[in-house]
Amino acid sequence: MTQLLVVLAALWGAATGALLPRAAYRFSVPPEEPWRETCPGGHPLGGWLGRARCGTCGTQQPDGPQQPYGPGTPVLVALTALLCAALAAATGTRPELAVWLLLAPVGVLLAVVDLRVRRLPDPLTLPLAAAALALLGAVSLVPEHTGNWLDSLFGALALGAGYWVLWRINPGGMGFGDVKLALGAGAVLGWYGWDTVLLGTFAGFLLGALYGGVLVLAGRAGRKTAIPFGPFLITGAYAGLLIGAYAV
Repeated sequence: MTQLLVVLAALWGAATGALLPRAAYRFSVPPEEPWRETCPGGHPLGGWLGRARCGTCGTQQPDGPQQPYGPGTPVLVALTALLCAALAAATGTRPELAVWLLLAPVGVLLAVVDLRVRRLPDPLTLPLAAAALALLGAVSLVPEHTGNWLDSLFGALALGAGYWVLWRINPGGMGFGDVKLALGAGAVLGWYGWDTVLLGTFAGFLLGALYGGVLVLAGRAGRKTAIPFGPFLITGAYAGLLIGAYAV
């Protein structure tokens, strides 16, 4: 049963990951700029989900029917499929798995956008936190769940408050988007208890520090160079979530 669940979760991840490239392209703009509404050739984009390709550009060039733009679909498909499969393997048949699978594509999308332009869009971060709490609240009414909704709520408030303090201390080292993202991460981690919140938070800072250290040693960054922290916050949260799911 578990193996079948993992396969189905991977297929879900692949299908949802294939829908992310266009959204990643449209959201990947510098802070304070409006979301993209056209392809690099200036043609209007249709919708937010799907491949990042422009059929109109393709009709004007002999190289192919559609010219790609934005992040590659295979990478997003592989990342989302792998993440969903890992979540299914760790969570098993417990009902909260449905929540993790629904939120996983959003986490991948946020990480990609932050890596590209160092921006965490409000239309993704704030709804992520609200959706996590709402969905986990519904799951808490279903038999066989293994988490606690109040811990999710307090985890969101605690992690959000902690990141807000860090942002106030050093606004140049952490963006306010990270504070908003921390609300959703805290809600997810809190489901499995405070140990999971601490583990996921520590993992995020550790990964970010290691990445920054590697850049410094490679001569590609200085000690005060700002790096996008969202991908490490997200990766740490999923690491804590996976361990927490295995542990309960």
